[in-house]
Amino acid sequence: MPTLSDKLKSLGVKTGTSHLPPPKPASHTIDSVVAGSFRATARGEAFVTEQIFAEDYLHGNVSHLSTFPLSLISQWANDPRIAELPIHKFAFLDTETSGLAGGTGTYAFLVGAARFVDGKFNLRQFFLRDPSEEPAMLEALIEFLAPCEGLVTFNGKSFDAPLLVTRYSLHRIPVPFKNYAHIDLLPLARRLWRDRLPSRALKYLEEHVLGFTRTSDEVPGYEIPWLYFDYLRTGDARPLGGVFYHNAMDVVAMAALLSHVSELLADPYSGRVEHGLDFIALGKLYEDLGHWDEAARLFERGLELGLTESDFGVAVKRLSILQKKRGDVSQALRLWEEAAGKGHIYAHIELAKYYEHKMRDAKMSLKWAKSARKEVEHADLPAYIRKHWLAEIDHRLGRLERKAGV
Repeated sequence: MPTLSDKLKSLGVKTGTSHLPPPKPASHTIDSVVAGSFRATARGEAFVTEQIFAEDYLHGNVSHLSTFPLSLISQWANDPRIAELPIHKFAFLDTETSGLAGGTGTYAFLVGAARFVDGKFNLRQFFLRDPSEEPAMLEALIEFLAPCEGLVTFNGKSFDAPLLVTRYSLHRIPVPFKNYAHIDLLPLARRLWRDRLPSRALKYLEEHVLGFTRTSDEVPGYEIPWLYFDYLRTGDARPLGGVFYHNAMDVVAMAALLSHVSELLADPYSGRVEHGLDFIALGKLYEDLGHWDEAARLFERGLELGLTESDFGVAVKRLSILQKKRGDVSQALRLWEEAAGKGHIYAHIELAKYYEHKMRDAKMSLKWAKSARKEVEHADLPAYIRKHWLAEIDHRLGRLERKAGV
């Protein structure tokens, strides 16, 4: 005679618990992994952690407690508000997200935000225990950002800020940083180190510019979305400890990087700059901002420290053109002659132009044009570059030969 269990099975009813997913381990909730508290908001509770970095904290070889001179960064960003705001009015912000695609399907499950309070660096991390808590997390972030008027991010203009704007808009919550002045450190880092360093990722700059190496708690950024998805599936928050560490170090590194860059720009000769290419990069930035005298000084300092042959050519070309703009023709002439002696084609052409148009000496100009052609003939150049130089030089040679009566 069939048992009750058999009858239930015949009806498709499963008995026992073996087919059920394992229960979420209550002992491994997020508050057991990282120290935090639950903050009440108008939209519910949000989980928030807090760390205070003292006034004497060093991140690698950089102290956070510099004066943060932001005048040149303000000019570079074309936002005069940046120079006017004290550093405690800036919030340093970084997000960890469910993906990198952006759009309404991507949300920030961890937001690290920090600001200076009475000289100390106050870092808070706002965590999404469950997607349903997103409005509460966003409300809690508003409270922390309320005293601020500026934002500091790393690639935040392209990613973090637009993503958070989307999340606030979806929940019809006002965006707290809507009209903030914004310093995005990534494009500035590219300007300063793209010629010397193979990467401008924040962690790479942290190691090779700031002198800070993260501990074994660090997790790679590409793993972070999957760690969060695993947490949502299992309820086990233990692997997220490394994610909190990663996010915290990103925020702290941004403050250290802004401190370093702001002081470097304010006084490049204080010993913070050690590489010739870094002086050249600073010179380019100063030149673009219209500070020509200081740019020339920086180019010259870079040349004094020694550069590779190709880097020397780029630097001396930039400096010689700058000298022409400044009206310092004798200095430009000296640089061209030095570069021509090292086989740089552009310098031969600049000398040909100088003698033709400034000195009205067609024969001397012809001499430099011919030497330019000889350099092209002997140089190991791609075909399209060789064609470009020869076309320009041959056109010039034809005109000069007529002028010189050759």
